[in-house]
Amino acid sequence: MLSAESAAIVRATLPVVGASLDAITTRFYATMFAERPELLDGLFNRGNQANGEQRRALAGSIAAFATMLLEHPGERPDDLLARIAHKHTAVGVTDDQYVIVHKYLFGAIAEVLGEAVTPEVAAAWDEVYWLMAGALIAQEARIYAEAGARDGDTWRTWRVVARREETSDVASFLLRPVDDAPLPPARPGQYVSVRVRMPDGVRQLRQYTLSSAGGDRLRRITVKRVDGDPAGEVSTLLHTTVRAGDELTLSAPFGDVTLEDGDAPLVLVSAGIGCTPIVAMLDHLAATGSGRRVLVLHADRSPAAHALRDDMLRLAAERVFWYESGAVAPDRAGLMDLDGVEIPAGAVAYLCGPVPFMRDMRARLLRAGVAARDVHYEVFGPDLWLGAA
Repeated sequence: MLSAESAAIVRATLPVVGASLDAITTRFYATMFAERPELLDGLFNRGNQANGEQRRALAGSIAAFATMLLEHPGERPDDLLARIAHKHTAVGVTDDQYVIVHKYLFGAIAEVLGEAVTPEVAAAWDEVYWLMAGALIAQEARIYAEAGARDGDTWRTWRVVARREETSDVASFLLRPVDDAPLPPARPGQYVSVRVRMPDGVRQLRQYTLSSAGGDRLRRITVKRVDGDPAGEVSTLLHTTVRAGDELTLSAPFGDVTLEDGDAPLVLVSAGIGCTPIVAMLDHLAATGSGRRVLVLHADRSPAAHALRDDMLRLAAERVFWYESGAVAPDRAGLMDLDGVEIPAGAVAYLCGPVPFMRDMRARLLRAGVAARDVHYEVFGPDLWLGAA
């Protein structure tokens, strides 16, 4: 809980600090990477730095946490920080790195805000930072313990058993560990980090959902090639160079948006490559012989662009697909809506896809009678706080 003295200062300065967070985080990352370039090797994703997503995620997390401390001082921050803690453990963040971040973040605050940062202001925001860092460190320690990891070391070598082209820009890689050690547990909906060495020698990593975690020590990731400026370094390398027989370095599975046990009906909603955790959940339900009612709703550009479509057809008896082009009955044309779709009473919903899509579908599901507490969603990439609305 934030002290009364610090709370008053943070409340008074939050508008100024919040308005300057983009400039602060820009300065923070630029200075830290200039002086500590090794942090870009296997920890921070260069693509997210180039497009600003990581900067916006950090700014959003600080503002959200400070706001929570002021508006809900008695609440535990665990739920608010759970997604960040899982993302951190997926890349191997360790306790000492919070000290490094503190040094450069508060240096950037002082540089950007200048004389406005009095000793009292600095002390108040220092308290906010260490409350947030302490909560994350505690959560991450528990997550590492569950994964059987020590000091953030969850990395392991896996061999590509097979590669399957799902669409023109999506490929699946079936993987088996090269050793015989026990596998860390994987819950349906979780992701792993894939760490690869780029042509310039720098290691980069990216998270991919386990689209299947079946028997015979096999696990599958399904990777969409990210085009654009900048293009996805890791996805491009996987698509252009990795074939059966090659080896990849993977983390243990992480992620807090996982399929919960129970008897309630399920509504599984996805768009585009957001189908990967949905297919993992369907795979798990089939493997365990679940008798739950499951309704699958998916939107995509076209049937040809729909990755894992055959898996969905095989695993989901009750389903509705929407395609922007090429739809043939019983599939529907256009964007997803719920017109004429019966949402089961008492359903639990899981959403994955672009944030605007999930916001829209969450609102539609709420209007259809799904309780807010029963709508769960996974956000790809570092910009986690956008999904909180």
